[in-house]
Amino acid sequence: MIESTRPASPAAFAHLRPGALVALGHCAANLAAFGAGLWLSWDGGPGRWLVGQLLVGFAILHAFVLLHEAGHGTLFRQPGLNLVAGHVAGFLSLIPFRNWQRIHARHHRYTGWQDLDATTAALVPRELSALERILVNVAWATWLPLFAVSYRIQNFWNLPRIAQFIKRPRDLRMMRWNVATLLALYLALLAVLGPILALRLFGLGLFFSLVAQETLILSQHTHVPQRLSEGADARPFPPDEQEQFTRSLRLPGWLSTALLHFDAHELHHVYPQVPGYRLREIDHVPRHEVPWLRWVRSARRMQGTTFLFSNWDQTGVRV
Repeated sequence: MIESTRPASPAAFAHLRPGALVALGHCAANLAAFGAGLWLSWDGGPGRWLVGQLLVGFAILHAFVLLHEAGHGTLFRQPGLNLVAGHVAGFLSLIPFRNWQRIHARHHRYTGWQDLDATTAALVPRELSALERILVNVAWATWLPLFAVSYRIQNFWNLPRIAQFIKRPRDLRMMRWNVATLLALYLALLAVLGPILALRLFGLGLFFSLVAQETLILSQHTHVPQRLSEGADARPFPPDEQEQFTRSLRLPGWLSTALLHFDAHELHHVYPQVPGYRLREIDHVPRHEVPWLRWVRSARRMQGTTFLFSNWDQTGVRV
């Protein structure tokens, strides 16, 4: 394993700013992929439908990445454009943008403190019931994206749980409005299309997307040693200390570029102000980067409960 280089000072990457043409290109490509996928899925034989669903699945995954970038304010330079792009990407990826912004900001603040980070708190080691063990292990063994679904619902749609982590009344009001608005839009779309056509247009593509997102999300902090505050005051780790708590995948170059280098997760945590599509320009060798296929094989060989609720210091398996 290669040791990381020392994080650069902020001045060293101040020139790595959002670019309007790159951002617009990604937004246009996303809408084009969605449109082409829906057109192919609307009418035609099984082959056209399958290709269409692959495009829809990739477009949902890509929208999730755009949501992440807009939430950081690093897709465009203008906050207003990030706001518009974030809400559109949130609609396409089934995540309320305001909820994503607040929960993900807390994730970066408390990375390393597993019980304070809303996105990792559900995986704090605990005694699981027999039913939980069966569900987790069967879903993990069969590639059913149980975690990707629960990640979405618990962190971005479950308002009572969100209120445990986000306390400002104004933030909570905006999040409730975002949830209500998206629900109304989805229900209206379902009423217009009907359940059968909606399933034909989005069903398999959404499944493909959730499987891919589960791989990316779980590669980032799961089975990596974290700290537990256990109710005590905890000092947030600054960005240049967060690399120890995360992992990066190395996707094929073309795919990493298409996904705005979302796989370069260690670089993202150390340099969160840098647009994802410029992260690979930083002269910094990640400490925990692993080829994606090797990571998938190693992680999937483990039981789901072992992978999700323990870390490599406990198991000796450094996936």
